Amino acid sequence: MKEQDNIKLVRQGYDAFLKGDLNGLLSMFSSDIDWEIPEVEAMPFSGKRHGIDAVAGFFRDMLAAQDVREMVPDEFIGQGDTVVVLGHFAFTVKSTGREYSDDFCHVFRIANGQISGFKEYADTHKAAMAYEPQMAGTSADMGQAGGRSIH
Repeated sequence: MKEQDNIKLVRQGYDAFLKGDLNGLLSMFSSDIDWEIPEVEAMPFSGKRHGIDAVAGFFRDMLAAQDVREMVPDEFIGQGDTVVVLGHFAFTVKSTGREYSDDFCHVFRIANGQISGFKEYADTHKAAMAYEPQMAGTSADMGQAGGRSIH
């Protein structure tokens, strides 16, 4: 039955996030939570964070950097103090206007009825490409030199 309680807690967390209830979401986390998103250059909220204030900063930074187009947790698997969630997300990066989407695996650790750890597994290349600033010499600029075609 413990696994079902843990799954219920994690489901409530996704529901709070999707409703924009960040205070409700943060109330589900332990004060010393560990949070890890794969490190992606140019993605300001990626990497490891520790503690409730740092995780609150993660959500603030993430929502400032990108719009959530889709967040669909499809499958919840619980065993002991771990809940694994398989799903799909899609975002639009505000600074570049580019979109990216991917399947994800989220792993939650539960302790004393609160979420005490989170780790995300996803394709970091898709995110990196969406966050990469447009640079001279990219495919969009190929074939142009000084504003003239070089065919």
